[in-house]
Amino acid sequence: MHTINEVLFRLDEIVEECKINQCRIGYFAVLYRQVTRRVKTGILRQEFEDNPRMEKLDVLFAKRFIDAYELWRGGQKPTQSWFLAFEASKNSRHLVLQHLFLGINAHINLDLGISASETMTGANIVGIQGDFNKINAVLAELVDEVKSNISKVSPIFGWLMPWARGRDEMLLNFSIQLARNTAWKFAGEYHAAVDQKLITKDRDKNISVLAEKLIYPGKFLSAIIKIVGFAEWKSVSRTMDQLDVLTKKV
Repeated sequence: MHTINEVLFRLDEIVEECKINQCRIGYFAVLYRQVTRRVKTGILRQEFEDNPRMEKLDVLFAKRFIDAYELWRGGQKPTQSWFLAFEASKNSRHLVLQHLFLGINAHINLDLGISASETMTGANIVGIQGDFNKINAVLAELVDEVKSNISKVSPIFGWLMPWARGRDEMLLNFSIQLARNTAWKFAGEYHAAVDQKLITKDRDKNISVLAEKLIYPGKFLSAIIKIVGFAEWKSVSRTMDQLDVLTKKV
């Protein structure tokens, strides 16, 4: 893949595959497809500091998710953080937001820094920080829209989750802004590293710990998740369609 249109074509295919197979990784795929659409619109409107460079970043970034998905679907193992997200998608007990955050965790905390560095090969990575932040802002805006309207697919989420506020629970404290900041720090470390494979392996290990906390967020929140989960929509394809409607509002 070399263009954002090729990325969108493959994401369309993945979304349809997930609908047919009732695969919950489709929740993230729907969200990420809309991020890519929004970036494409921004490029056409010349919204970024360097629009051709942004397309390169978008393609490299998306390819990491797509390659990980294809490895997993082929019975091979991608990075551990993606593997945990994909394997969790088999479990109907996790909430829609858990599946979304698991994808975001792997893609932002690991993939984005690597993609930014690869985009700036042979150049100072600081030059891409502005556009790096903009792609995160697009994702944050879409996630906020989903969280604000999650009652569409999870009717009792909105009034049960406040009971868990104030507790140190990964699911509730997951912050895209914090992920962005640590991802940028990692991008600099990766860009300067002599052994990039080693630093990637170490980073993946740390991000996998966060994934485990998203999957198993503690006894108290797990009990609430169980109750919330009873009322969530059971049809994966129907939920994906509703998420698509929500993200298109942004």
